[in-house]
Amino acid sequence: MMSSQFFGASPRVNPAEFPDPAVDTLLADAPGRKLAVLAGGCFWCVEAVYRELDGVLAVVSGYSGGSAETADYPTVCNGATDHAEVVQIAYDPARISFGRLLKIFFSVVHDPTQRDRQGDDVGRQYRSAIFYADDEQQRVAQAYITQLDGAGVFTAPIVTRLEPLTEFFEAEDHHQNYAALHPQQPYIAAVAAPKVEKLRRYFGDRLKRTY
Repeated sequence: MMSSQFFGASPRVNPAEFPDPAVDTLLADAPGRKLAVLAGGCFWCVEAVYRELDGVLAVVSGYSGGSAETADYPTVCNGATDHAEVVQIAYDPARISFGRLLKIFFSVVHDPTQRDRQGDDVGRQYRSAIFYADDEQQRVAQAYITQLDGAGVFTAPIVTRLEPLTEFFEAEDHHQNYAALHPQQPYIAAVAAPKVEKLRRYFGDRLKRTY
């Protein structure tokens, strides 16, 4: 990852004013475990945000979209594979819905109007994508993109791709929880930390409780 300055389309509203998804999965009556796989640029940054959310049980950085043979960091970073850097989010559907995860994805995590890049991080591996696991996830994601575009939330169209999830490949150990373990690393300080602060500022009531 390179030190990055984001220069895509700006949202017309702040994150706190983002609309909730009009179409969403129902909160389950009993706790359980479901998975969502999202790509929003550097997986270090995406992971750092979702680790703070209440209802999120675990976040794992990895790769999706390509084959097992190319699912390693040096190969994915050359931009020639079908992989995107992704995070796999395990969440409790009794506490947070798939649509609520997507609200954070679009309002905090990244700029969904940049195609195959996030700022200075350029390449298909940095594309904005939702890897849907089933028809329900696809339906909720497509409806929310249509809703946000229709409401003109961004100053440019959303280019987030909807891709069927075929396989998730876990990234190398040293990429897991990278932002928390390396807070002084220049990229983390410049790019990941502001995203986490944005989450805390606008969605403080949805964070995990610490005692």
